Amino acid sequence: MKKIRELFRNTKLNIKFTSIIILFMVIPIGVLAGVLFYVMEQNAVQENMDYMEYTMQRNEDGIKTKIDSINMSTQFFLSDDSLLQMLNASAIGGEISTADWLDFKNNEVSALERLVDNNPLLYGVRVYAVNDSVQEMMPILYNASRMKKQEWSKQDKYVGWNFDYTDNIFNSYTMNQNRKIISLVTPIIDSANGKVGVIESAMTMENMFPSLYEGIEDEWSFFYSDEGVTYFGQKEQTESSALLDDILKQRPTEDKIQTIYKKLDGKNLVISYMQVRELSGTLICVKDITKNVHNVYFMRDVFVAVMLAFIILLAFFINRIVQHLLKQFYEILKSIRKVQKGDLDVVIENCGKDEMGELGTQINKMLERIKELMEDNLNREMLAKNYEIRALQNQINAHFIYNVLESIKMMAEIDEEYAISDAVTALGKLLRYSMKWVSGNVLVEQELEYIKNYMALINLRFDYEIYLSLNLPELVLKQEIPKMSLQPIVENAIYHGIEQMAEDTNIYIKGILDGDDCVIEITDAGKGMSEEEVEKLRLKIAGKIDSNGGSGNGIGLKNVQDRIHIAFGDQYGIEIASKLGCYTKIMVRIPITHRQSEENDPEHK
Repeated sequence: MKKIRELFRNTKLNIKFTSIIILFMVIPIGVLAGVLFYVMEQNAVQENMDYMEYTMQRNEDGIKTKIDSINMSTQFFLSDDSLLQMLNASAIGGEISTADWLDFKNNEVSALERLVDNNPLLYGVRVYAVNDSVQEMMPILYNASRMKKQEWSKQDKYVGWNFDYTDNIFNSYTMNQNRKIISLVTPIIDSANGKVGVIESAMTMENMFPSLYEGIEDEWSFFYSDEGVTYFGQKEQTESSALLDDILKQRPTEDKIQTIYKKLDGKNLVISYMQVRELSGTLICVKDITKNVHNVYFMRDVFVAVMLAFIILLAFFINRIVQHLLKQFYEILKSIRKVQKGDLDVVIENCGKDEMGELGTQINKMLERIKELMEDNLNREMLAKNYEIRALQNQINAHFIYNVLESIKMMAEIDEEYAISDAVTALGKLLRYSMKWVSGNVLVEQELEYIKNYMALINLRFDYEIYLSLNLPELVLKQEIPKMSLQPIVENAIYHGIEQMAEDTNIYIKGILDGDDCVIEITDAGKGMSEEEVEKLRLKIAGKIDSNGGSGNGIGLKNVQDRIHIAFGDQYGIEIASKLGCYTKIMVRIPITHRQSEENDPEHK
């Protein structure tokens, strides 16, 4: 992102304007197009979900009707007393006359057969005896050996629903060999003799689950039993096992129909689930809408391609228009480049009344002002030279003062007034340091020498003694500091911290090395300050509170802070610590700029 901003910053103005205009066009169009195609995709999905929901509801109604039909037929057979009597007699080995069999066939069996024939949903309803002593009366009554030919009878638990098997009751019964059957197998129980027969109420799988056999393009269905068996229709299974596993993982736990949209195995699928509690399984219908979704994607890609071509063409025309609008600006820029080369006599002509014209007019005025300022600058330089000459004259006058002080010193020594001689010596050094013109910084040891002379003169004024204690490493003494940076701090300590106490005390100056910096601590054992006074002084030094001159307002410390910032940077300067009635400590942080004496410093060995 940073490189992009830098590249945009260095791009020509006409390209920037063109890019911004195109950007403000592309963003809303892109957002609207994105929303439009998203809505189109969602509509396609929702339309197919509604279709699958309707289809599954239709399947639900049909399956319930067919299950009810099978259950009613089974219950009708179970409630037939004549059938139960014949099965009981066969089960216990009782003799049944031929007349009884004929009467049973002509009355009961015929009635049951008509019941089955009148229900077109049924494949058939068969009653199997528990042995082979029964007289078979097709297509209703069969002996036990016929039942054993059916696939479901070979299972340990065949009572209940049996799915997707072939009718094998007759060896030569081939007309329905390709038709798969679903049936409800129910035992016929007599209270006295126990199980006396089995009822098989059958229906074709195609009739029970028509969606498995419809063969609609991009649609397929299957029935998944709770035992983990999957039943497909005539359509061959072409889906991967991984896809089927993913589909089965979405099965609902509730009885209601659930339709979802999923992207599985690279396909866009609408899947509808319906639990069939009576059949102990779930009917699953799947519609592959990948083509529908990809059609939306294709339309989106075509739209993007057309928009890109349109934007490129539009950018070309917008750029030409912007260049024409900025023509006067480029003329002004050309004139400014001439000014940059030193030609101040340039005049921008044909300035109009629009913003560009106003810019040209203001540049003309600016050039005139520059000429005036250059003349003023020359005059100021002349004045500065005059000031330097006066400074040299002042230095000459200072030499006269030094000579006079030397004469006074000699007179004091002749009269053996050595205290006066020492005071005059200190004063001479003080004046020599103060009046010496220095263009840069001074060494810390030079500043400390000045403070020693200053303290010698200060102690002449008071009846008490202020002792000066120094503890600075050699490396700190050789560092540079702005002239008169430490003396104002010492003076501030005397007049605001010590003078009011009027008793012997001391000022302690300590040097500390801190990485690439050094810290000079000036501590006085004066009256100290409260936390509120310290905070107020910090704000004054930082320039957040106007000092407005006067004594005790921190203006001296602020000047020291400002000069250190100018010399070394804002990360350096002074800090304050104080305790009321105990002390005040000023810490001056400056960088280590000279290390030639570091190897001689015992603290660094």
